[in-house]
Amino acid sequence: MERRLAAILAADVVGYSRLMGEDEAGTLERLRRLRKEVIQHRIVSRKGRTVKLMGDGLLAEFPSVVEAVQCAVDIQEGVSESEPDVPDDRRIRLRIGINLGDIIVEGSDIYGDGVNVAARLEALADPGGICVSGSVFDQVKGKVDIEFADLGEQRVKNIDQPIRVYRITPESAAAEVEAHSAATVGPVELELLQRRAIAVLPFENMSGDPEQEYFSEGLAEDIITALSHWRSFPVIARNSTFSFKGQQLRVEKIAEELGARYVLEGSVRKAGKRLRITAQLIDAQTGHHVWAERFDRQLEDVFDIQDEITDRIAATIVPELEQFEHRRSTAKPTEDLNAWDYYLRGMETFHDETCEGTAASLRMFQAAVDLDPNYCDAWARLGWCHARLVMLGCVDDRGPILKRGFEAARKAVALDDGSAQAHLSLGTVHIWNEETALGLGEAQIALQLNPNFALAAMAVGNRLDLMGEPEEGIAQMERALKLNPRDPNRSRYMAYLSRAYIGLGEYKCAEDWARKAVLLRPNHPETLFRCALCLAHVDKVKEARELLDRCNAIDPNFVPNTANWHPYSDRARNEHLLNGLRRHGLLP
Repeated sequence: MERRLAAILAADVVGYSRLMGEDEAGTLERLRRLRKEVIQHRIVSRKGRTVKLMGDGLLAEFPSVVEAVQCAVDIQEGVSESEPDVPDDRRIRLRIGINLGDIIVEGSDIYGDGVNVAARLEALADPGGICVSGSVFDQVKGKVDIEFADLGEQRVKNIDQPIRVYRITPESAAAEVEAHSAATVGPVELELLQRRAIAVLPFENMSGDPEQEYFSEGLAEDIITALSHWRSFPVIARNSTFSFKGQQLRVEKIAEELGARYVLEGSVRKAGKRLRITAQLIDAQTGHHVWAERFDRQLEDVFDIQDEITDRIAATIVPELEQFEHRRSTAKPTEDLNAWDYYLRGMETFHDETCEGTAASLRMFQAAVDLDPNYCDAWARLGWCHARLVMLGCVDDRGPILKRGFEAARKAVALDDGSAQAHLSLGTVHIWNEETALGLGEAQIALQLNPNFALAAMAVGNRLDLMGEPEEGIAQMERALKLNPRDPNRSRYMAYLSRAYIGLGEYKCAEDWARKAVLLRPNHPETLFRCALCLAHVDKVKEARELLDRCNAIDPNFVPNTANWHPYSDRARNEHLLNGLRRHGLLP
């Protein structure tokens, strides 16, 4: 086994999963070009060696610490200058960490704590920035014309001792980040960035029985719901955090993708009436475990465990919180564990948004309320399922289904008027009964009760636009996307935003959101149609026609059936919406 001292450089792409989600082929091609034309050239010129490429990451070693630091600055300068024509939110940015340490050499690869520390330093770096260890700083101070900021000692994941960390931000990167912030970070986004958002990952099922998967997922979802009632910090929505299920990614990477400061992860082992739950809260900025705990209890204690976990998180993140702010999470949803089990099984398919999944969820929620007629959350989900059957076109006769939806949702509100879920459920039934004002009112109550409820924020925003208040609607919808950045249905929300921006006459913003929606769902007729709508307003006639042709190839009836689309009660707004397509002869 060969050992040697080396300077190790670790780098990865900021927001890589988001960039891949928006344009997979284009992002891969741009990254290959950057590696070939910018990064590799600079590593070689500074006498370094690329050890390996790891997806969006890179590991290199240098015999000289000075050369490693100069190379990192050269790389960041080169990357900053390499894509002047790419929109700011689509540009590739790197984070780099450098450490001087002992490494183990095996063939062409390297291992050891020296490498691990470099990777942890990279995770601490700003977009476009560089973090170095104290050992690197000690070797290069006075030898390079670079300014360093002392970040003090930092505890990082899987490293026993704290590390002294120094930050470098190349001038071009600093200016670029400042310009990006000034141009793109609005007051709502800035509020989220400044607050201590938390993401709860799906708990790992350790029972050895795949049939118990619904239980571990349901437990994590209940904790998300309970945490969201604390008003002092945002909670990332379930649909976004659960999109990482089964992926082997670093917590820091997941937190970056979600815009979260803290990440909660854990596991569940259920055997008969015994439960073992582990939970650990991680500060993603440092990789440090804030706390970790194991609970060995009877199944009957599961709600107490949930309360204990949420209380510990809230007390850790915002210790100055008063107890009155903890609104509903201490209330048990039901006294009947069998009813709760049916509820969790219903939630297993609730997010599918298919006729089959909705019908399966409906049966489980009905079984839950049959066992416990006072189970508010189950009634709320039951009402929502009936509305979704209408939304998805699963039934021929809407009337009886909506009637049952109203009965269930109103029952939920009657049982607990302080339940945001119940009010949003009732509002959703109103919407599909074509009562927009009543649907907006219930969604506003839900958002007032729970300001961190992403679906309520999206519902309020969409409905405000439908009621003629697009500016306020857009602010709520964009906030909802921040709270729920990886929702599988976010293409629909982006389409809502594009429609609202058309109403304001801000056609470029409308086009940008519509294009993002198409990248997510390139074969969805509604998404293609709405993008064509936006392109026609900015006179991109050829591209709009191509999108309509793609739409017709998928569903020949969609465009004719949508030619008289009228989402607004205001006739003039409806005519303005379709005016671009009609002006260019793309609609009758």
